[in-house]
Amino acid sequence: MAPVDLVIIVAYLGGVVAIGFWCRKRQKTTRHYFLAGRDLPWWAISGSIVATETSAITFISVPGLIYARGGNFTFLQLVFGYLIGRVVICLIFIPAYFRRNLLTIYELLRSRFGGSVRSLAASLFIIMRTIADGVRLLLTSVVMSTVWHAFLPKTDISTAAAISVICIGGVMLLFTTVGGMEAVIWTEIVHVGVYIIGAGAAIAILVHAIPGGLSGAIAAGSAASKFRLFDFSLDFTRPYVFWAGVIGGAFLNMSTHGTDQYMVQRYLCTTSARKAQAALLVSGLVILIQFSVFLFIGVLLFGYYHPASLPGYATGPAAAPFLAPDQVFPDFIVHHVPIGLSGLLVAAVLAAATSPSVNSIAATAVSDLYQPLVRGRADGHYLRVSRILTVVAGVAQIGVALALQGQARSAVDTALGVASLINGPILGVFLLGSARRAGRIGALCGMSAGIAAVTAVFAATHIAWPWYTVIGSLTTFAVGALIPEREHAPV
Repeated sequence: MAPVDLVIIVAYLGGVVAIGFWCRKRQKTTRHYFLAGRDLPWWAISGSIVATETSAITFISVPGLIYARGGNFTFLQLVFGYLIGRVVICLIFIPAYFRRNLLTIYELLRSRFGGSVRSLAASLFIIMRTIADGVRLLLTSVVMSTVWHAFLPKTDISTAAAISVICIGGVMLLFTTVGGMEAVIWTEIVHVGVYIIGAGAAIAILVHAIPGGLSGAIAAGSAASKFRLFDFSLDFTRPYVFWAGVIGGAFLNMSTHGTDQYMVQRYLCTTSARKAQAALLVSGLVILIQFSVFLFIGVLLFGYYHPASLPGYATGPAAAPFLAPDQVFPDFIVHHVPIGLSGLLVAAVLAAATSPSVNSIAATAVSDLYQPLVRGRADGHYLRVSRILTVVAGVAQIGVALALQGQARSAVDTALGVASLINGPILGVFLLGSARRAGRIGALCGMSAGIAAVTAVFAATHIAWPWYTVIGSLTTFAVGALIPEREHAPV
């Protein structure tokens, strides 16, 4: 890398912060701070959904998955499940969210089951999202620490990673705390453009650099069975087989996009259920194309590094010559890309990383946990508390990223696995509410049983993470539905 690359990276981060300050003057109320005035166009919401779903985990980890020994396109089976989940969300959840003037979706649980169920679901969301986005921030540091090391080679790699986490987390906190949800969404629109250009540049550079060009890369990928798409094995221990992908992916998407404040908050920023549905469905098609592109980048990286020719490849590290799959694309970006384009690709990674959840965490903490305890204050008080809790959430995610440094497991598996553990019981209690099948006691018992079941599966079995949401949600629904309802509040 050269100084011009560093200038591009710093300019990008400065632009992100500038958008936050540009949106600052409109953040007069908590509702605008969290919902951007509820007047954003559907295409902006759709772009925001794509950017949110396309974290640095997608940009870095997905190419690494297919690059690794045995990796192939079977990851897309999970995306097919995502598309099914989106259709269910459009039919069941989005209309219910727009029948009320909601700030967070957990307000529906209070009206149906009472405050205790609402508080439990909100708390689980905060815990899950803090851990998952700490992992996202950690993966960004893999790239930034490589950049840091390129300019200061004597710096210890773990120290460089820690500094990178703090710097990127600080930028994320600054523009989000200042500009609120409006800054988040418009910044995400910029993100989409940046990493589309970055992905296109990476493909062009790889094709030009691989011996034999595109046909050479395809030949190398075909020889290693990289283009295999379907795997109908009935193996519950593997995440990327057809049944885990379609069934588990559908349930996971229903939870992350239907009952997770991080994503649903974006729908609530537009004016109607119909626009929210259009935004979600269009984003699904874009995501399918996008994952296909990033998987293909992994094939190109395989053709570029040609690891199968290395001695001991069959028994050595799966991502040889690297220790972990997540290191492959960052190495290419920093060491094998022309001056200027290298900075652009790093900016693309940062674009995929700075789609923060801290605003959604703060909305949930204020609306569902703080306001029920501290009632009757002016809106300005809650706005100040919202900004403080935004900072607290960001510091917590930075702490998670620092604590998880050095793990070898693919970050996409880690992040989706964490989401699957907790989102299942939350999805289950929303399904109970939609079916009107339980009261407060049933909902609490169902969620407790769902958490216990999925925790036991995680700790005592080798069942793959796409099944966690299925197990957690169905256990919650079944146990809750079996307990007689003694109280009822309309949805």
